[in-house]
Amino acid sequence: MNDKYIYELHSNICKALANPIRIEIIQILNKGEMNFGDILKILDVSKSSLSQHLTQMVSNGLVIQRKEGVNSYFKLSSEKVAQACQIMREVLVENLNSKINSLKK
Repeated sequence: MNDKYIYELHSNICKALANPIRIEIIQILNKGEMNFGDILKILDVSKSSLSQHLTQMVSNGLVIQRKEGVNSYFKLSSEKVAQACQIMREVLVENLNSKINSLKK
């Protein structure tokens, strides 16, 4: 596979993650599959907003959707999605701690 194509796909994944609500959805779904209504109860967003976020995440392969009757269920496509977000969070915390320590000096 062409590296340029992989870079483009990688960029699309990063764009899909470039929203705090989507990152929170990943944290929520890291606990397991949930239906739309349960996710909505946890987040403080409108139905249409949640629907748009989940659609973006499904279309970029971060989340898998399954329908059962009138209910939609969502789960992470891979545990690596949550691991990647956790690693980025650790980098963020390290950077913040470094800045705090440099201010103390």
